[in-house]
Amino acid sequence: MLHFALRMAAHRIASLLAVACAVLGAAALVTATGVLAESGLRSQLPPGRLGGADVVVAADQEYPVPGDLPIALPERAPVPAALTGRLARLPGVTAAVGDLGFPAAVTGPHGRLVPVADQDPATAGHGWSSTRLLNGARIEGRAPAAPAEAAVDASTGLSVGDHVRITANGRPPAPYRITALVHAPDAGIYVTDTRARQLADRVGETATVSPRAGTVDLVGLRAAPGAGERVAAEVRAAVAGSGLKVLTGADRGNAVAPGVGSARSLLVLLAGSLAGIVLLITGFVTAGALGVAIAGQRRDLALMRAVGATPRQIRRLAAAQSTAVAAVALVPGVALGYLLAGRFRTLLVHRAVLPAELPLTLGPLPALATVVLLLAVVGLAARCAAWRTSRMPATEAVAESRSEPRTPSRARTGAGLLLMAASCALSVPPLLQRTLLGASATSIAGIVAAIGLALAGPALVRTAGEAVVRRLRPGVAAPTWLALSNVRAYAQRVTGVVSPLAMAVVFVLTYTLAQTTVLAATADDTRTGTQAQYRLTAPALGGLPTGTPAAVRRLPGVEAAAPVGSTTVVWPYRMFGDTETESASALVLTPAAEDVLDPGVTRGSLAALTGATVAVSSEVAGPRDAGLGDRVRLFLGDGAPVTARVVAVYDRGLGFGPVVLSHDLAAGHTTTDLDDSVLVRTDGTAGAGRALTAMAAARPGLALSDATPEAGADTPPEVWINLAVIVVLLGYLLLSIANRLVAATAQRRTEIAALRLVGTTPGQVLAMMRREAGVIALAALVSGVVLSALPLVLLGQGFLHRPWPAGPVWLLPAAALTVLVTSYATVELPTRRALRVPPAEALRAP
Repeated sequence: MLHFALRMAAHRIASLLAVACAVLGAAALVTATGVLAESGLRSQLPPGRLGGADVVVAADQEYPVPGDLPIALPERAPVPAALTGRLARLPGVTAAVGDLGFPAAVTGPHGRLVPVADQDPATAGHGWSSTRLLNGARIEGRAPAAPAEAAVDASTGLSVGDHVRITANGRPPAPYRITALVHAPDAGIYVTDTRARQLADRVGETATVSPRAGTVDLVGLRAAPGAGERVAAEVRAAVAGSGLKVLTGADRGNAVAPGVGSARSLLVLLAGSLAGIVLLITGFVTAGALGVAIAGQRRDLALMRAVGATPRQIRRLAAAQSTAVAAVALVPGVALGYLLAGRFRTLLVHRAVLPAELPLTLGPLPALATVVLLLAVVGLAARCAAWRTSRMPATEAVAESRSEPRTPSRARTGAGLLLMAASCALSVPPLLQRTLLGASATSIAGIVAAIGLALAGPALVRTAGEAVVRRLRPGVAAPTWLALSNVRAYAQRVTGVVSPLAMAVVFVLTYTLAQTTVLAATADDTRTGTQAQYRLTAPALGGLPTGTPAAVRRLPGVEAAAPVGSTTVVWPYRMFGDTETESASALVLTPAAEDVLDPGVTRGSLAALTGATVAVSSEVAGPRDAGLGDRVRLFLGDGAPVTARVVAVYDRGLGFGPVVLSHDLAAGHTTTDLDDSVLVRTDGTAGAGRALTAMAAARPGLALSDATPEAGADTPPEVWINLAVIVVLLGYLLLSIANRLVAATAQRRTEIAALRLVGTTPGQVLAMMRREAGVIALAALVSGVVLSALPLVLLGQGFLHRPWPAGPVWLLPAAALTVLVTSYATVELPTRRALRVPPAEALRAP
């Protein structure tokens, strides 16, 4: 059977080329998605500054979700400092270090900040004992011995004996003398251990100020040669039941920076969000290409039925032939998928979505999953495409091999109309839920409607074609009459090329405009709700110095100033009887925020954000029983459980997030406990702006900017990700569509030869084909716009309170031009090639 299938394939290269291209592109996309998912599950960060530790003990930075993947917690959870001494006494331990990090930045002798390579300023400061956790560190100089002495990474360019100023954990810059340079990757800024505990607010006398007194970030252990596994086992026994994690080998990198490690969860979420649309489009395109290929072999299959082949043998032959072609295309497709995943990771790193240290995991699992999935899809689609011919009586199959069924399948038409109706229901969520999840339903609704068009298309095209032909004037040109008659008589063939073009239009319009509409709505919420004109930040210092808001308020022309922080919360809630869990970003505000922000409070007040209190968006208040005065249970970014009272409900959830925490509630539960920025509202005079500019210039590390950046200046990285996805998927769609059109046109060589034998001139044939291309392009554009209309109208109404979305005005004309060029070019070129072959020779060809 396989040998016979390969011989048949050799005579149908043009049509099977479309199948090969569809499978190749599908393999690349599915493999790339699989690589992202596997990397999110298995990728390991390098141990970095913990490379010299054999065993690391740290808090569990994951929130377990029953029946689902755990949620990463990005805020550092502490470890009891007393654990360091206990573990140091275990047999085989040669050194035990209670490591802690704090925000630190160095101002050099010339008054400029000195960057520390490969270090986040938010955790660049450490105690001197942490140098023992570095791998192969070489120390030039001596260890700091006094409170005003420090050591720095040798890459800073400083020298032993230099006098610098260090801004640590929001404190004013203090003078230090450099006593050592540390030559090691990932080295930072080091002070004495006692001074480090004071700067990090971990000493006992500050217990009333910092909940983290008496803790460290992690405990690193060095073991005697050959004793690493035994020490790890002893440590696991010592910390059993405490909730702490014991990390060795490649797992040590997870403890370096929890915020960086949480990026793996983003890869899993990203792969999950891409999987749905990728599988829908690749399955649709692959099945359509197989339909065109099998349709071109109906005569061969019918003749085989006539000479005694069973229906099962016909279906096996179609599946074997398609599988053989798919197997050839899978090899380069899978390889291309790994390259595509690498390029996608580069984009994510460039847009600061992923840390540069997080590598991709290039294992065989994505390739194996892609091969199994696509071979199954190809085999099933080929069997379905050959089903009708295989089940028909032999004589009837031969009679129908040169034409199409007179009546389209009622089951297929009904299924298509049902999918179109379902797409209307899928378009409703933006009206009910003004969130990213609600907006994502728009593109899914459009794609489902396009699949429905592919199923119901033959009946719709035949009905429309008959209506047009009946209304043709008697004197209509012959090429026009022939083109429209072909559309009516070969409705299934026309639908096979109209539906993928319509899907391309639907995909571009719904997917792109969903992103731009959400972006516009978010920007509108933020712009409308921000009353401040200026924002002061200090990213180079690891956070805003503590006294900055008070200093800003004393400047002339300043009417209000309020600090703003950010963190992550995990919110379990009941939905339809089940417990759902969501991780979301959250602002951290003080009561003073009421003077600089207006998130559209409808009930309560931001002035009540003191103690264990929160404000919630109206989009989540109702579904999660979080109305004004209710108490909600949350888990903060370090995993700490809290119960907070809702003191305000606001409308602008897109711009300000689903939940806002009080500063008191978040205190002690973020990695640095420093604010991200301070928002400043002035009297609008130039003098106030000059005073703020002067203040920022006088304090190294401070940066002044507008409170609400211009449109597009602060575009979320998710927008660029989605744009890249659109470009890749659209390229795949257009390539597959072009191949299908070429294959469909090439299969009509006998039809073209018959027309020429009855007197039709080559010019008339070209004119007929061009008119058919025009009808196809027009039908695809109209169908695509109509199928996109309802989802986009409801999206605009739900997010922008108007019946149209936000987006570039050139998008629809560009889509129309692309469809026209694709239709005409892929019909014109194969037709010209077919006209070069003498009609008699074309009719003799198999």
